[in-house]
Amino acid sequence: QVHLVESGGGLVQAGGSLMLSCAISGSPFSNYAAGWFRQAPGKEREFVARITPSGGTTKYADSVKGRSTISRDNAKNMVYLQMNSLKPEDTAVYYCTADTLFSRVLHGLGELWGQGTQVTVSS
Repeated sequence: QVHLVESGGGLVQAGGSLMLSCAISGSPFSNYAAGWFRQAPGKEREFVARITPSGGTTKYADSVKGRSTISRDNAKNMVYLQMNSLKPEDTAVYYCTADTLFSRVLHGLGELWGQGTQVTVSS
C-alpha cells in the first residue's frame, strides 16, 4: 500500500515561513505527480500547487504564486512546499496528494491523500 504523510505545519506569525514535507512510502515516487491542497475552516478544499513526476513543471494557485515553491526529491520519496511571506488567510489544513495521472492531481482527484498538517498564521 502507498501512504502519504505530511509534516512541517505549525503556528507562525504573518510574514514568516514554513516548509511542509510529504513522505511517500510503498511505491516508487517517481511514477507519481504530486500536489498540495488546503482547506480552511468553513471553506472548500482548494488547490495550492502541483509538480510533475520529474519535477520539471510546476503550477501554483494565484493566491500563493510568488510566495511558495513546490519541489520534490524522488530519491528520498519526498515532496515539499516552501511557503514564505505567510498571511493569516493561509491558515488551513494542508494536504499532500499524488497520482500517476497529472490531471487528477491538478483537479483534486488524486488517488492518494495524506492526513493533513495544520498551518496557522497569526496576525
